[in-house]
Amino acid sequence: MSPSAGGDVSEALAAQGAAAPPRPGVYLFKDDQARVIYVGKAKNLRSRLGSYMRGGDGRQQIVFLLRKATQVECLVTRNEKEALILENNLIKQYKPRYNIRLKDDKSYVSVAMTKHAWPRVVVTRRIRKDGARYFGPFHSASSVRETLDVVRKVFPLRTCSDAVFRNRQRPCLEHQIGRCLAPCVLPVDREDYEGHLRQVALLLEGRNEELVAGMEREMQLASNEERFEEAAKLRDRLRAIRNTAQGQEVLQHDGGDQDVFGFYREGGFAEVQILIVRAGRLVANRSFGFRDWNLPEEELIGSVLTQFYGGGHPIPPQILLPVELADADAREEMLTERLERRVRIVAPQRGRKKRMVDLAGENARQALGARRGEDERQSETAEELRRRLRLRSAPRTIECVDISTFQGSSTVASVVAFDDGAPATARYRRYRIRTVEGTDDFASMAEVLGRRFRAGIEADDLPDLLVVDGGRGQLGVALAALADLGLDSPEIVGLAKSRARSDARSVAMERSEERVFLPGRVNPVVLPRSSGALFLLQRVRDEAHRFAITYHRSLRQKAARESPLDAVAGIGPERKKLLLRHFGSMAGLRRASIEEIAALAGIGKTLARTIVASIAED
Repeated sequence: MSPSAGGDVSEALAAQGAAAPPRPGVYLFKDDQARVIYVGKAKNLRSRLGSYMRGGDGRQQIVFLLRKATQVECLVTRNEKEALILENNLIKQYKPRYNIRLKDDKSYVSVAMTKHAWPRVVVTRRIRKDGARYFGPFHSASSVRETLDVVRKVFPLRTCSDAVFRNRQRPCLEHQIGRCLAPCVLPVDREDYEGHLRQVALLLEGRNEELVAGMEREMQLASNEERFEEAAKLRDRLRAIRNTAQGQEVLQHDGGDQDVFGFYREGGFAEVQILIVRAGRLVANRSFGFRDWNLPEEELIGSVLTQFYGGGHPIPPQILLPVELADADAREEMLTERLERRVRIVAPQRGRKKRMVDLAGENARQALGARRGEDERQSETAEELRRRLRLRSAPRTIECVDISTFQGSSTVASVVAFDDGAPATARYRRYRIRTVEGTDDFASMAEVLGRRFRAGIEADDLPDLLVVDGGRGQLGVALAALADLGLDSPEIVGLAKSRARSDARSVAMERSEERVFLPGRVNPVVLPRSSGALFLLQRVRDEAHRFAITYHRSLRQKAARESPLDAVAGIGPERKKLLLRHFGSMAGLRRASIEEIAALAGIGKTLARTIVASIAED
């Protein structure tokens, strides 16, 4: 053991830390399997790692981390801003176990103005790096959809999908009722269209006063020039916009765009609340909860800030924080480059901005209380599962496997995961059955469990409880599959659906209770209908079934779209479309001669012969 190292740091790890360059960059701690377990950034790598190795950093997280780490790797950057970007990218790539990772408490809606020659405005719950302009997020999906309904009535923008837009032959009903200028087929003045887009942007940004003032000027000008029909249209638009703008909550009066961060910590938990203010109005809030690793408030806020804006969230020109960040200048530079206008990161000490940060902190306190109440309910449910199903411990992570077969063929399977009672969709998996001929649910389940848990052993990713959809037979298959892998965990139960009871004396159809089968026990356990434990098991089982059915449906739809032309060399989507459109169907194409096929633009006799030979029926 190096005398300069902390008590739990190996000599090799201490030596690697001492050899780190005195430059800005990113460091990656790895365990004995060479898996990245923590990613951090530093203005001076040697100084930061040296403080770790000497035991000078007394944080609980770091002490625990150094016991797990066996090596550290350093990546040098030119400056602190590049280190911030690299740190965020590596956290996304490796998903280290001991880094803070954002788990949003709910999915908010945003509005996207797409990047097309003739853009459209759509509601979305995912922000992508696709060049679109995003507005929001908004806390109420229904109010956003109402606003967009007004937008579509007032501003004549296209609403159709790209596929419909490309293939349109004549104006649609939307054009006939005055809701679309039909740029798909008609000559449209681009400046007029872009003018409508600018007005929609003002409405979605909450800059209603600016929008209304501009439209009032347009209406007055149209009236003065005796363009009364146009003035009447503008009057109706103004009325609809004023009705839409009523009732929005005003948080401040200077009309600024800001994100306001609040923080609260209590009893091993921490909460970050972000109030999203656009044009002086509170339009949404985001809340992120963490099991507290005893990180300093500055580091935790910094981690949230990096991931929040690294995930594509719209960047405002001002960000208010409850604590000053040592690397605020580098963060400002990075965000300014992305926004292409100046971004300020401020930790206000007094005045209105400080009161806004305090308000965000109070919201964080309320959110943490609600989250802890939910955590307590989930803990009670997990404890009920442990007690009633005689498990070794209360399960926090639960997985369920479901086998799905359609009309005796194309068997697929799904595995879904729940963490603390909530779906963990990033760990959902779906499988095509490879080794089983025909329909054999038992053999299919054995294959899927083998594939899932072999991968789980390598990644050290095993659930606390595995639920199989079925009774004693399916449970036996699952136990045998895990025994073949040498596993005695996770614990396994089978959840059998209720079934109809036959009773000649009863006119009404009766159904049995759902039953839970346990290893080594003949009679199943019947949980009360009001049981939270039963409800959780049903949710997990039903989600696995839904996910498997969805996968099956997508495969069937894909198969239905497949054509013998897909296998013909030289036939791409456009030529395929041309052939089917001209001859009407595959049957019509098969009846066509080589000369008829070759007469189509871009085909030729050589390709026509290949097509005829390839699609000929046996």
